[in-house]
Amino acid sequence: MESSGGCAASEPFALRVLGDSMLPEFAEGAVIIIDPAGAIRDGCYVMAEYKNEYIFRQLRIVDDKYYLQPLNDLYDTVEIPGQDVIQGVITQKAGRRRKEHKHYGKD
Repeated sequence: MESSGGCAASEPFALRVLGDSMLPEFAEGAVIIIDPAGAIRDGCYVMAEYKNEYIFRQLRIVDDKYYLQPLNDLYDTVEIPGQDVIQGVITQKAGRRRKEHKHYGKD
């Protein structure tokens, strides 16, 4: 992901999606808005710091364990230690606000 400029830690910021791990929902090159103060819940899209890299995935919470799940099956789901590694929640994509009622339930 590429940063689109500096901002305060609590302010929303934009990134450009790199790679195909979040296809088909988020194509490479799509611009996403991340809210560092966004509500973290199962099924939301998040940006997290994992193994010293920033990663964009769907958060899954199962039996009090936290996972970062790609939408593209060619990539692995990884377990994370908890919410502390989550840097923000994706609130918008390509200039339009994500629908509040859209929820990705458990598999």
